[in-house]
Amino acid sequence: MTILTFTMILLLGAYLAGLIGSLTGLGGGVVVIPLLTLVFHVDIRYAIGAALLASIANSSGAASAYIKEGITNIRLGMFLEIATTLGAVLGAVIAIYTPTNTIAILFGCVLLFSAAMTLRKKNQEALTEGSKLSAVLKLNSSYPTPTGPVSYKLKNVGAGFSIMTVAGVMSGLLGIGSGALKVLAMDTAMKIPFKVSTTTSNFMIGVTAAASAVVYLQRGYMDPGIAFPVVLGVLGGAFTGAKLLTRINPSTLRIIFCIAITFVALEMIYNGYHHKF
Repeated sequence: MTILTFTMILLLGAYLAGLIGSLTGLGGGVVVIPLLTLVFHVDIRYAIGAALLASIANSSGAASAYIKEGITNIRLGMFLEIATTLGAVLGAVIAIYTPTNTIAILFGCVLLFSAAMTLRKKNQEALTEGSKLSAVLKLNSSYPTPTGPVSYKLKNVGAGFSIMTVAGVMSGLLGIGSGALKVLAMDTAMKIPFKVSTTTSNFMIGVTAAASAVVYLQRGYMDPGIAFPVVLGVLGGAFTGAKLLTRINPSTLRIIFCIAITFVALEMIYNGYHHKF
């Protein structure tokens, strides 16, 4: 296979990864890394490095639109970034000394968890009573709706902060945004409305990935020949997905994607268990 052919196939694959990731809310990394490792047999650490760069670009593009709309809770995002950034640096350091087969098995397990989280019922209600800590930190806010702004308050700030630390470790270790864990922290633990939790998670993913990417860059796991087409493809797919989201039934799409990602996860676990990475 020539370099041009490899680049064009990778660009197309990354575009589909960005498209699917945008439509399902799981991000492109959950597709990019299996694509690179299972199809192109790229070392999983180089695949993670490329996925981190794609996450930074994807988050930067999408987050700006949500901030303009006033949905993202910026103060909450910056507060929780303390946990995810510390966790991301720790996870990236752990990944350097962890066998690739172990990373592959763990990645497959996280994919299964992400697929299950995609199908669960989302929290749509806005709490009118929150914790004292959320009031002290001024994390309570509101988001716009067609009928006017809706105010909401937070609970279990400490639990959410702890889950975010784990999400950061997973992001640095596996090269994915850990959106499922971040939404779990905000949606389930802190009782934030789903629309706010997903947009705030998207805002945070880029910063978390940037913290991890520094470690991978220092270790030489950033290959421009792989990362460049991945970033371009994921960005293009994400923008297309954002436009198609209003025309496609997301529930049906999530079910189809969850079935597909489950097969990919089992393949990653199987190959990791049999030391094929």
